[in-house]
Amino acid sequence: MILSLLLAGMGTAATAQNINLPIIQTKYTADPAPYVHNDTVYLYTTHDEDGAEGFLMKDWLLYTSTDMVNWQDRGAVASLKDFKWFKGENGAWAEQVIERNGKWYMYCPIHGHGIGVLVADSPFGPFKDPIGKPLAWEGDWFDIDPTVWVNDDNQAYMYWGNPELKAVKLNEDMISYSDSIMHFPKIQDYQEGPWFWKRNGNYYLAYASTCCPEGIGYAMSKNPLGPWEYKGHIMNHTPRTRGNHPGIIDYKGKSYCFGLNYDIFRLKTGRHAEQRSVSAAEMTYNPDGTIQELPYFQDCKLEQIEWFNPYRQVEAETMAWGYGLKTQPKNQWAQENRWNQVVTNIDEDEYILVKGVDFKKGAGKFEVSASCHMFGGSIEIRLDGVNGQCIGKVDIKNTKDEYKTFSTQVKKVKGVHDLYFVFKGGDIQKQNLFFLDWWKFSESRKKRFCFWMSPPLKTK
Repeated sequence: MILSLLLAGMGTAATAQNINLPIIQTKYTADPAPYVHNDTVYLYTTHDEDGAEGFLMKDWLLYTSTDMVNWQDRGAVASLKDFKWFKGENGAWAEQVIERNGKWYMYCPIHGHGIGVLVADSPFGPFKDPIGKPLAWEGDWFDIDPTVWVNDDNQAYMYWGNPELKAVKLNEDMISYSDSIMHFPKIQDYQEGPWFWKRNGNYYLAYASTCCPEGIGYAMSKNPLGPWEYKGHIMNHTPRTRGNHPGIIDYKGKSYCFGLNYDIFRLKTGRHAEQRSVSAAEMTYNPDGTIQELPYFQDCKLEQIEWFNPYRQVEAETMAWGYGLKTQPKNQWAQENRWNQVVTNIDEDEYILVKGVDFKKGAGKFEVSASCHMFGGSIEIRLDGVNGQCIGKVDIKNTKDEYKTFSTQVKKVKGVHDLYFVFKGGDIQKQNLFFLDWWKFSESRKKRFCFWMSPPLKTK
């Protein structure tokens, strides 16, 4: 609560101090695996459990964005329970997901048990195990961190390994391979977490460089199976974070590097524990295809690349910043919309920030779907800061166990603004105020004037 008040007074830490903080704050996320499909970034991550000291990882999460700063939480899309041959409860390490021929393939290392594979008809799942055993495993603890790429000739490759780099050529079915596992010579500074891609005729392999602390190194080749030539760092080793794990994409004319750090955990403590968070930064290639080295994530740039549309039903778990808040499935037993989350753990003076909201010529009405089990509270709708202009307020009252729609008229607002939903309690309740499902604005209606003309008077 004290930390939330401090951050609230700052507007956001990212804005006030001009530092690039992790893009997800409601859960601890690591090992980013971004994938671009149909104009959307699908960001798959691992999940460090709250309170973990060492690695405690049970499932894989998904977030989506079209502007790189506002991310929608899609929940857990797969877990260790999807592998019936694995009986453990920990070990859901760094995955990667790709789409091919309308199917979505998730390559999942289960620490100490090799690399499994899951398949789905949708990026949101459900993902199912098509082979009932590890796809690749040489019987040791080092078969981790798979990365998969489908080449221009339709041949798919999977790289993985710590500290040795390995690869196979996947068959067209993407769930088997025919040749034996290949082992590669040591690449300078290579530790783990390879990320394989191709751009402008060059093949790239980024990776977490030698621990500890880990940076992000990379190598290049003219052939998908090497030889690999070390080219330096995308991000150098730094004591500002202990680990790292790259994910690289091109999106809407820009290039991005994702990685991990401990910055959200360090908002509350200086000690170390494996409660990590994903960050992202814009990345630049040189004319010869090499990559310009980035500073640490906090010192990098991540700009919004399109404005946010508020005139639609927006899931409340879509945000640029929401420190202190949590999310959970609205209905964990639902067969449809299993990905739908709600915002929970809402306390006095916490807030949701949605960046770069384009109100165009004017908003007039605000609606929000919420559920309140106790006394409830209110939502202050503010612009450009937690203490910015208040354009409306919604009181959320007891709804028992139902989700109901609450609405209010708002002061007419035009143009692009950062939007803050600031939460307030009452005299009795200051914590766990309510649950939020979705919100939307409606455009203000223009006043219409009706002119009535009297009929001419009758004359004799």
